[in-house]
Amino acid sequence: VELIESGGGLVQAGGSLRLSCVLSGDMFRGYAMGWFRQGPGKEREFVAGVNWIGATTEYADSVKGRFAVSRGSGKSTVYLQMNSLKPEDTAVYFCAASADGNYFGMNPAEYDYWGQGTQVTVSS
Repeated sequence: VELIESGGGLVQAGGSLRLSCVLSGDMFRGYAMGWFRQGPGKEREFVAGVNWIGATTEYADSVKGRFAVSRGSGKSTVYLQMNSLKPEDTAVYFCAASADGNYFGMNPAEYDYWGQGTQVTVSS
């Protein structure tokens, strides 16, 4: 299984970005997907998650109301729409896949596969 993120970049505070993550290699299992981020000098933290069919989502308190996670129609792509970005959102963003299709929570140890990360930088 391989995960490839894209969509990161530099944006001014208040702006928007949409991250994408494409899963390939095992299209027969329904993976739950999570987004995590790691800022400079910080630990990796949970941002958002979605179950394998895209019906249920979860968000960190710091991004509720600003970020939205969704799945593409083919279930192999997951998106993270980020609005009203703040400088404190600056981080490397990672997507992760959980073979337990209904686990999309905060514990990174529960995820089985990780992408390489994409940098998001928000300037003030």
